[in-house]
Amino acid sequence: MDQQGKFKRNLSITDLTMIGLGAIFGSGWLFAASHVAAMAGPAGIFSWLLGGTAVLLLGLIYCELGAALPRAGGIIRYPTFSHGPLLGYLMGLITLIAFSSLIAIEVVASRQYAAAWFPWLNKPDSSDASLVGWLVQFLLLCVFFLLNYFSIRSFARANNVISAFKFIVPMLVIAVLALHFKPGNLVDHGFAPFGLGGVGAAVSAGGIIFAYLGLTPIISVASEVRNPQRTIPVALLLSVALSTVIYVLLQVVFLGSVPASALTGGWAPIGEEYSLPFRDIALALGAGWLAVLVVSDAIVSPSGTGNIYMNATPRVIYGWARTGTFFRLFTRIGVSSGIPRPALWLTFALSVFWTLPFPSWEAMINVVSAALMMSYAVAPVTAAALRRNAPDLRRPFRVSGLGVLGPFAFVVAALIVYWSGWTTVSWLFSLQVLLYLIYLACGRFVPTGQLSLKRQVRSSLWLLGFYILMVVISCLGSFGGRGVLAHPWDTVAVVLIALLVYYWGAATGVPAEHLDLGAADDQ
Repeated sequence: MDQQGKFKRNLSITDLTMIGLGAIFGSGWLFAASHVAAMAGPAGIFSWLLGGTAVLLLGLIYCELGAALPRAGGIIRYPTFSHGPLLGYLMGLITLIAFSSLIAIEVVASRQYAAAWFPWLNKPDSSDASLVGWLVQFLLLCVFFLLNYFSIRSFARANNVISAFKFIVPMLVIAVLALHFKPGNLVDHGFAPFGLGGVGAAVSAGGIIFAYLGLTPIISVASEVRNPQRTIPVALLLSVALSTVIYVLLQVVFLGSVPASALTGGWAPIGEEYSLPFRDIALALGAGWLAVLVVSDAIVSPSGTGNIYMNATPRVIYGWARTGTFFRLFTRIGVSSGIPRPALWLTFALSVFWTLPFPSWEAMINVVSAALMMSYAVAPVTAAALRRNAPDLRRPFRVSGLGVLGPFAFVVAALIVYWSGWTTVSWLFSLQVLLYLIYLACGRFVPTGQLSLKRQVRSSLWLLGFYILMVVISCLGSFGGRGVLAHPWDTVAVVLIALLVYYWGAATGVPAEHLDLGAADDQ
């Protein structure tokens, strides 16, 4: 008989910080600079600052939740604790889709950059994978699987080595491109040629939020961290702060080093002309050696991030299973390894599945960014509801000013999701509404403990309302919608909706007498 087993506390503060930085520095920095420049021009610098601020605020809130409730798969379990299994179910599927597809996105990114040296990895005149290219991706996924199969320590050692290596190249890029910096590039074609709309769109569709999405792997391994009450907050804040500084510097030096001849048509064509931005800019500046290093790092960096998400996704599946709305099989943990291996097998299968359509990096990041930002956005509501209904919960890290930071973080997250555009918002939220209805139809078959289905519905209606209102605003708005609600009035509408929904959600958490904060039986 397979026994339950326990997670093992083997991760140090260095391990956890490297997991955060390693997850953040994947393919985002390799592709986003030219996309951001094409969508926002030099004002894209503010896009990075906005994205970093949003993730930092959400990170602060996750610090409180992670330190108070260090549970495996915490991103799924926190909304379950505060609002019941129905909310955990909705967050579970959207997070599982995003996490498992992130693994695929990173191996796709590695293959796309490697094609600069081995063009047969791509189809002719295309960035899509050839059959050989897909097989290379599959082999990478197999390596990630094996690194995570045996123990958390084997994963952490491999990640620390990869993370230490892959930060050297971005710093070299910043130093070299700074020598070719031309201040005139920042103003010659207008600092913000596409206005505030371009700045907002770059955050979602330009790859910025995708580049920052490294918080959840830290939370997902919370049950395997030594001294989690101190380690989790420090690792979260260090990861976000350091990555923001590096990303802003990379964007600034890219903007300033683009040759003047490439800007005759303005910033809009830069995304296509510099599709592999730092490799292409290095070649344009005659720094062939730097281009070689960038391609080398471009193969390693996404691979390291893919390995991290191969580790984090089984913990998300485990957390989803622990809510009672998924197969109990996935709560099994290897007694000797401390690894949820059934969940790891499912993760591997899903990551392979997401590579089957042979998608490009650009085709997937918008949806994944919106999905993960939506799962992040629930954290402020969860924290506020637990403050209200579990005031005596021990909080080793307590966010000051949650009454202001909570709604502000939720508003910023809602705007970022809205900026991803009508196509993404419509199918993503419509899918969530459908899943909500499926749960209602099958709710009597789901074990819910002391919480009735009626109580779960009452505690989750705020999220259903948010989905429906966002679909309506996105349809009428100026980000891929019909344009009936012009900018900035569509943005104002999203802010008002987000504030209404935040306070609605914070006030309708699970009552204190029904709270079940999940005994630490998995630690």
